Amino acid sequence: MSDASTTFFIDEMAAHDAYKLCTGLIVPRPIGWIGSLSADGIANLAPYSFFNLICNDPMHVAFSPGSVGGGDKDSLANVKQIPEFTVNIVTAETVAAMNDTAATLPPEEDEFEHAGLTKLASERIRPPRVAEATATMECVVADIVHIGRAGGGNDLVIGEVVVVHVADRVLDGTRVDQSELRAVGRHAGNWYSHATDLFDLTRPA
Repeated sequence: MSDASTTFFIDEMAAHDAYKLCTGLIVPRPIGWIGSLSADGIANLAPYSFFNLICNDPMHVAFSPGSVGGGDKDSLANVKQIPEFTVNIVTAETVAAMNDTAATLPPEEDEFEHAGLTKLASERIRPPRVAEATATMECVVADIVHIGRAGGGNDLVIGEVVVVHVADRVLDGTRVDQSELRAVGRHAGNWYSHATDLFDLTRPA
């Protein structure tokens, strides 16, 4: 016998209730810790759990910032001006600093400095990377697609990965040791998880 269940019709729900429902189900979500640069040269760093790998040849990732007060978040405003960004992988060692960069700060304030993080120059793009991060991807914007209602919704920022930096301690050739990486995932509300409860499952032929 199956469990009792409730059916939700999204078009009959308030947007914030639908958000809470779906972000509680689509878990854990990887976190893209996005570094960008304004036209004035001010660095921005912000975490996005609407983030993932979307193509492997050539390698592309995407993150999806919502609007704030009807306008663009700093990350989106920046990549529209300088179409490049870094993706810094959030791990157990950097999760507290990541949370610090989730604070709402004015555009002229640098989240690297706010969180006590060290900027490291990228190889092929202008935005900096997080020196304390175990791994970072350097990305060039390929497209920005608005999704949702005018004046709301999200913008899907698609970036081609051009450089990847990975700490040697988590590498086995080009494979990443998941138990050493200790990546962190986002759940609903203030909940997060460590990707350390691992198991191996062989795919059928």
